[in-house]
This record gives sequence, C-alpha cells and structure tokens, in this order.
Amino acid sequence: MGGIALLARELGYRVTGSDANVYPPMSTQLEAAGITLAEGYVAAHLQPAPDVVVVGNAMTRGNPAVEYMLNAGLAYTSGPQWLAENVLRDKWVLAVAGTHGKTTASSLLAWILEYAGMAPGFLIGGVPANFGLSARRGGSDFFVVEADEYDTAFFDKRSKFVHYRPRTLVVNNLEFDHADIFPDLAAIQRQFHHLLRCVPGEGLVVHPPGVAAIDEVLAMGCWTPTQSFGIGVAADWAGELRTAGAASFTVTAPDGGSGDVEWGFLGRHNAENALAAIAAAHHVGVPLEHAVAAVRAFRGVKRRLELLGQVGGITVYDDFAHHPTAIATTLQGLRASSPEGRVIALIEPRSNTMRMGEHRARLAECIREADQVYWFQPAGMNWSLEAMIAGSPVPASLSTDVGQLARQVTQQARPGDRVVIMSNGGFGGIHQILLDELNAANS
Repeated sequence: MGGIALLARELGYRVTGSDANVYPPMSTQLEAAGITLAEGYVAAHLQPAPDVVVVGNAMTRGNPAVEYMLNAGLAYTSGPQWLAENVLRDKWVLAVAGTHGKTTASSLLAWILEYAGMAPGFLIGGVPANFGLSARRGGSDFFVVEADEYDTAFFDKRSKFVHYRPRTLVVNNLEFDHADIFPDLAAIQRQFHHLLRCVPGEGLVVHPPGVAAIDEVLAMGCWTPTQSFGIGVAADWAGELRTAGAASFTVTAPDGGSGDVEWGFLGRHNAENALAAIAAAHHVGVPLEHAVAAVRAFRGVKRRLELLGQVGGITVYDDFAHHPTAIATTLQGLRASSPEGRVIALIEPRSNTMRMGEHRARLAECIREADQVYWFQPAGMNWSLEAMIAGSPVPASLSTDVGQLARQVTQQARPGDRVVIMSNGGFGGIHQILLDELNAANS
C-alpha cells in the first residue's frame, strides 16, 4: 500500500493515508514524498471526502474507517485494482510470484532492466538499494511487480496477483502459507492456476523444475511457453555454484551462452533468485552478458540479510525471513559463507501463519544451521514456543522482552559471531537496541 501511495503521488494525485505502527523504511519514503500519514483508523481521516479510497487488505468490516466509508457512500477500490487501472494498463508486466524470494527476485529483475537502459516502472514489497524506492512509475512500457498471493480486500477475496495480467511470469517456488485465509496448499494452488490463466500465449512462465506443487499447477492448464531455472539441476537456465556460500556462480542460458557472477550475497536461494530474474529479463530482450553485469552491480534489498553493522568483531544482519524455509535458507547461507564463526539467530514468529501455529512442527528443524537461537514470543500468539524450544536441536531460549533479549545477546556474543535478526515486522525496534547495547559494551 505504501508503494501504491508513492505511485499515486508520482501521477500527480494528492495522497493521504491512515495506518497503524508504520516504521522505516516505508515511513521515511512516504514522508520524503510529501504523503501525509495519520495514525489509526477514524472517520475524521476521510473528511473532507476524498475522490477515491484505496483500501488495503488488512482492513476488515467493523473497522471504524471502513464503516464510515461504506455508510457515507464514498468511492472505493482495492490497491491491486487501482494499480491495474491506473498504472499497468498497456504495460508489459513482469510479475514475480511464489512463497519466498519475491522481493529479492523482483528487485533484481527491475535492476537488470534499469541497467540495460529500459527505465522500468516497479512496485516491490521492499526497498532495493539500487533505487532507494519501493515503487516508481518508470519511463517505458515495462513494469515489474512483486505478485503476492494474499487476498485483495475485504470485498474482493481473489489473490492480489490476478489483477496484474503479466506477460512475463516468474513462479519462484510454492509452499503452504497464509493459514489465516487459505485452508491448505490446494487452495493456494488454485489461485496460482487463476494467475496462469491470465498469461498470454505469447508470454513466458519461468519456474524451477521438479517442484511438485508447481508442476501440479501447470498440469491444471498452462497456455504459455515455459522455461525452467535451477542451481545444480538440469534446467533451461542452469546455474553452478563456484563457492560454497553462493557468492560466485556460473549461469548457462538455453542457447549455451554462459556468464560468471561474483557478488556479495549469500545462499543458494539468492543465486536462484538471480537466475529467475535473468531468465525473465531475457524474455524482454536483455542479453545474458548485460544481465550478468547488472547482477554483479546489484546492491541488495533492505531487510533481506541486510548488514546493519559490525561492532567489536560481531556482525549484525536484518532479515525478513518469516517462514521455516526462508529461515533455513538464510541460516544455511550464513553457515556456508564462513563455517568457522558462530551463527546466532534472533527470531520473532510474527506472521499470521506463525501465530496460528501452522508451522510449529517445522521450526525446530529449520534452525539446525544456527549455533544459538533466541526466540521472541510476541503478544497474541495462539500457542507457546516453550515445547518447541525444549526439543530444539541447538541451544535455544525464550524471551518476551526486547530489551532483555538484546542484553542477553550482547553478553553472549563474541568476535567472529554473526547475529541475524529475523522478523517480518518491527520486532520492537530490537535492531537499534542491540547495536546500542553492543556499542556500549565495546566502548
């Protein structure tokens, strides 16, 4: 929604908004764009009446602002519908969908097109460092969008991505998530099938090979050519790791051409994100050598294993991981990059699916690559982490106080350790609190 607000502002509209608990980097982007943000949801924020209210999917019936909007007969639409009608019309849309890696892969794709001089527009659920913005209109017919399967709005229960009508589609991976709105994986697969039905026959679908959940979706019906990508597997776009941490890998194109990537990003999953972006960019005419050069110059995305600082030989990262697979792949990447140093994870299981306990059986297994895990129990969870921690394969502890947790980590960390903070929310501001504690201890 913040990205859509930025696009509306760029189109010349006066934009105001209501939200709760907005934090950087989005809050700072909105402020810099001159967008007025009001805290909370009250009728007064919709007075005088706006020309249109763009309603986010977090809004429900019973919300005071929603009830006022309906009772007053205000014009309203959803974010994806507004985007489709005001920005994506007549654009060549390149969409990146999947359970994990959407933000990184779509950021890579937008940057590859930018590097090739194609001036794409984009809407991404993060802030690519190469752009410093999560959304822009662009100066060409190409638009890159992070395509989320979550539902659209309280009045439109279709997945958001069906509004985008992509011509180039990446399906990065597919697992069960969003247990608050989907009863099972089959329900998510049905939405992905609806997305496939919108891709033109002259378009392209890019996906990893041999993923049962994706193959089942394709078997429901696909009217578009497909290309596969993968690391260490037979694929149209094949990658081979040259270093254990995936900081260097080779890309081989369907025509046999190849290129070498050396970059500062860890983990096999990031190399796969790069392969997917290279394949999608090639579909709109970017040669392999230009795409590889762009990937080498990629600077990452805020909150995707973002380096926050180094204090006393201790390195602190911020990562958006909020699903067992994402947690595991991040920890594997850190471990492979430097097997000697300890990996310490601070994890807030904040997503709706985590809060409901749908992934509890997988949490112990996903942290095996860590040396120490500090779990944070947020308010409002439907279950306790204590039983899971009791069976943890690595030393683990539980906290309900952010300040206390930061002090614990500061007391235990030593030079050479890599500390990664994992949450899809603000985690109570622990990022700066921990850096302050470490600075104080090392001063």
